[in-house]
Amino acid sequence: MNTKFLIKNATLLTLCSDQDGQTGDILIQDGVIGRIDKSIEDKNAETIDATDMVVMPGFVQTHIHLCQTLFKNLANDLELLDWLEQRIWPLEAAHNNSSMSISARLGILELIKSGTTTILDMGSIHFTNSILEEVAKSGLRASIGVTFMDSGQNIPSDLCCPAQESLSVFDHLHKTWHGSSSGRIFMNLAPRFALSCSEKVLGQIANLSKEQNLLIHTHAAENRKEVALIKKKHNMGNVAYYHQQGMTGKNLCLAHCIWLDEEEIEIIAETGTRVLHCPSSNLKLGSGIANIPYYLKKGILCSLAADGAPCNNNLNMFNEMRLAGLIQKPVHGPKVMPALNLVKMATSNGAQTIHLEDQIGSLEVGKKADIILIDLNTPHTISGGDIYSQLVFSAQGENVNTVFIDGKLVMRNRQVLTIDEEDTINRAKEELNFLLRRAKL
Repeated sequence: MNTKFLIKNATLLTLCSDQDGQTGDILIQDGVIGRIDKSIEDKNAETIDATDMVVMPGFVQTHIHLCQTLFKNLANDLELLDWLEQRIWPLEAAHNNSSMSISARLGILELIKSGTTTILDMGSIHFTNSILEEVAKSGLRASIGVTFMDSGQNIPSDLCCPAQESLSVFDHLHKTWHGSSSGRIFMNLAPRFALSCSEKVLGQIANLSKEQNLLIHTHAAENRKEVALIKKKHNMGNVAYYHQQGMTGKNLCLAHCIWLDEEEIEIIAETGTRVLHCPSSNLKLGSGIANIPYYLKKGILCSLAADGAPCNNNLNMFNEMRLAGLIQKPVHGPKVMPALNLVKMATSNGAQTIHLEDQIGSLEVGKKADIILIDLNTPHTISGGDIYSQLVFSAQGENVNTVFIDGKLVMRNRQVLTIDEEDTINRAKEELNFLLRRAKL
């Protein structure tokens, strides 16, 4: 397999240079970016002509549920708690190893084909090993969680797992997978949300995170009813409660953060806690619109993600960038959320969120070669305007032509090289039918 590639005649978006938008070449060698220049020649490298293509860092999605990919379009027109209790939890409880594997593979296929090269995923209660195996085979870079749910109302018995059992599973998977596949795969702690986790397990997770420098990946303040229930139970807001449990800090990654009070915003800002913005999901579930412009003004690090397939119905980062910009303009004015900032939220902000900014998120010599080539020579993307606006407001997932992860060619000319697409689709149909029978919905 080739380990040396030369990308020629590209429109370069390094996201770290004022020369972005100019034509140049990139040399990939031994998994990293070896050189970036106006013109490079290397007879030993396989050459890829990137004329009419933008070459940029791969997208980093910081809130994904691969275990839910099979549930796409099965949970519509419901708000969060009903969506979980009536559809998602029963479906997740019906998973077995086979359905979990194909759900993960189908999601990874969609992610790669739309330019995502790194994800922060919540894993699941059971069969998380199946997700990890699919990630390893696919070439994707990923932090995968073990989900914790040890208390709460209306949780299926197959999903409610004693804290010690989940901690034991995490310990085993951490020893097996953390830092595996040449460092592409690592583990995170994923308490589902405050209503499904006891104080004891949250405290244990906080301590383990500090002891081993592990990410905590959870949900916060997504829905008004959720927030009201937490306040009723703990007499404080969602983020304030996490803060009381010792969870806040640069290792805490909070999905959504729509219904925060000023005290909680200050807690996030002061502790360096990360916010994971999922605009499509927030709109589809009717949850609300996070005040991202205000969070950014407060110095809070915000990144982007699609969330799970059934609360979005696709895993396409282009949709998230576009919506993240558009939904704020009627409230804050047309100049808010400029396209360059949105591209950075989808790349370098995501890398920083998961502590990989020294490896990915921008195109720099010595960084991992996680690179996507986007073909802008199509009817819906031809433009003489700002290249960042072209990406955010015109391009779509199908414009992604070629994908490198860790310097390896993972997709070329729209064909994913690490996953059999036809077989994946056929198996997904079969496994979905079996899963629906088990779920009895």
